[in-house]
Amino acid sequence: MRTHGSSMRIPCSRVSGRQRFYALVSTPLFSLLVFVAAITPQNSYAQQNVGDDSTVVYPASYFAEWAPVTAQDMLNRIPGMQRSSGSNRGGSFRNASRGGRGLGSGSSGTQILINDKRTPGKNNNSQTQLTRIDAEQVEYIEIIRSTSGDLDVRGSTQIANIVLYEVLSTTTLNYEASADYYQDSKSEPGGSLTYGGQAGNLNFLLNASATPQYIHRVVSEDSILPDMSANDYIHQDRIREQTTYVLSTNLDYQISEKSSARFNALFTEGDNPMTVDRLTVDLRNNGFLPSWEREDTPGTMDNWEVGGDYEFRRDNGDRFKVLFIANETDTANTRERWDVFGDGTEEKNLFLDSSSVIEERIVRGSYTMDVFDGQSIEFGAERAQTILDSSLLLGIASFTGTPSADHGGLTAVNVPNANTRVEEVRYEPFAIHNWRINPRMSVETSMVYEFSEIEQSGDFNNSRDFSFFKPKIDYRFDITPRLQLRFLIEKFVRQLSFTDFVASTDSQDDDTNTLAGNRNLRPDFWWNYNFLAEYRLPNDTGVVSANIYKHRHKDYLQRIDVSSAEGEVKSATGNIGNSEMWVFDLKGSVRLSMFNLPNVLVTGSVNLTDSEVADPFLGITRRFNNLGRGSINLGFRHDIPRWRMNYGVSIRNRIDGATKRWDIDDIEEDHGDPYFNGFLEFIAFDDVTFRFDARDMTNVDTCRDRSRYVGHIADNVLEEIEYMCASMGTTVSLRVSGTF
Repeated sequence: MRTHGSSMRIPCSRVSGRQRFYALVSTPLFSLLVFVAAITPQNSYAQQNVGDDSTVVYPASYFAEWAPVTAQDMLNRIPGMQRSSGSNRGGSFRNASRGGRGLGSGSSGTQILINDKRTPGKNNNSQTQLTRIDAEQVEYIEIIRSTSGDLDVRGSTQIANIVLYEVLSTTTLNYEASADYYQDSKSEPGGSLTYGGQAGNLNFLLNASATPQYIHRVVSEDSILPDMSANDYIHQDRIREQTTYVLSTNLDYQISEKSSARFNALFTEGDNPMTVDRLTVDLRNNGFLPSWEREDTPGTMDNWEVGGDYEFRRDNGDRFKVLFIANETDTANTRERWDVFGDGTEEKNLFLDSSSVIEERIVRGSYTMDVFDGQSIEFGAERAQTILDSSLLLGIASFTGTPSADHGGLTAVNVPNANTRVEEVRYEPFAIHNWRINPRMSVETSMVYEFSEIEQSGDFNNSRDFSFFKPKIDYRFDITPRLQLRFLIEKFVRQLSFTDFVASTDSQDDDTNTLAGNRNLRPDFWWNYNFLAEYRLPNDTGVVSANIYKHRHKDYLQRIDVSSAEGEVKSATGNIGNSEMWVFDLKGSVRLSMFNLPNVLVTGSVNLTDSEVADPFLGITRRFNNLGRGSINLGFRHDIPRWRMNYGVSIRNRIDGATKRWDIDDIEEDHGDPYFNGFLEFIAFDDVTFRFDARDMTNVDTCRDRSRYVGHIADNVLEEIEYMCASMGTTVSLRVSGTF
């Protein structure tokens, strides 16, 4: 409920982003973590499993005492390799500088390879296979920390390569049955079946799964007027009942000693209907006037993907590779809202139908040759095509206008840019030089030229060309086998979200049903300057790393003013100019061997972040939208081999409270309490694994404070302030898995 009010002054901080960032680095928590790393016992000899080329090898015998069942179980026992699980809703924040383009852009995190090869897919990737590979199939796991021209991935901090035994013929059948129990007494079943194995030169994996994603969110909202008097109270029950069904296959065939081929396919089908019951109480003038609304939003999302690659090695060691990916995602949602009256009758007041089809086609070819001792050059090209077809219909209850059957029997509202096709075709020739200078030093240099054309048709017609030169230097130096330094300078170009081009729905704001699109978007690009130091503690007791990086953005993407008529206030995603971001990451994963607890693994990380951008609405210098000050993560895991049991807890929380968003007519601030997860896992008869998970153990509230303004925010006329909190409650899960 929106009412007019008085003005409010908006403060502007005079402290620079750099000053704030350095202040964060000097926090007591940072000092504490440094101290913990310093007191870890050390000696003069290196880990026996660290090779001269900085690769860390873990043979199958290393994991024997824990009796792992899957490859993921094995990876979880390696310090620094623990996979996060569960929601991070309590302390999450969004990385505002993610999104490199293309198959060769690499990743700053850990990449997963299986037998030196990455799965040629996006949704169906190597990470998802780890829980489906029997531990008895794994010969060893190696953590690769250097650059290499022989690898399928580029630019990763490190690579985990899962190497399987070569056997003549073997098959396994993995199963998992699950049940999720929610705080409102709702329970949802799920499960999966995976059939995999090896027959001669063929490795195969077939999987079918059903995953429930039930969400019951209870939302309470109070709002006040500028004079601090009560405005209204809103209570909502939002229930989404979603189940996702997946069929996938991964094939790997060794054609000959010189050539091999891989193929993957995936099909996903999901329905995500949502219902909302809303009570609004008007509290103005000490009144009490309730009203009720009901919403029904059936929705579907289907996705398919196929991918493959072929590799041929010549007698002289030269390598030719070609790979492709094709996928399509179909989404459709119809949102209808009714006023509910005391006598049980209903009257529809909103109809909002949206649908989109996103298609992607990528092909990449390359040729790698060894030119000198320890040096290789890879050159090739990539072509990518991305297409979005989007449509949106909006109907509202009105005393004027003609009802339309296509708009749910309501009056049609013209939404600019509602029916649009956006297509991008991109070409990317590249050359990559990898040089193993000596056993302790490597450097990878790449030169990439990108040319793209974006065409838009439908309600608007537009066509534009873009070109970028994207160099990169990745230098790594092993001061000792345990201590490695990494220096990276790279130019990134963000992949545009095509949904920002077109009108779309706004599920976060009941007062704003649609969001405007912007047909004049340009790709955001930035220079990344990165320094990382990693120290592997003696006797494989742990890993400590520190990472500092800075991003300098050009054409940064945030909300901009796209108002086109007198008295209209409308914003959309757009380019706002230059900006900067600074990040400090400190991570540690330590076994408590110094306390005679070698099977207790403690993990922790601190992320400190700051940023600067000129706000296009207020002219102030502020942080990026949706980017906070950082986060803290702590984890504890205890393995009890003699009982074949392990348990643990994890906690995540934000630093310095909240993330904020600035828009043309409001300011939003999100904040929440620490988020706790816990688990208990044990292996029973016949290697059947029972796992209990408790997510959101403390029933965290996530809250949003929103200040709304009359007209443009620069006019400083405050309309109301909203205080909203939501909770979903604790979810308890049971997973039973095993292998035939």
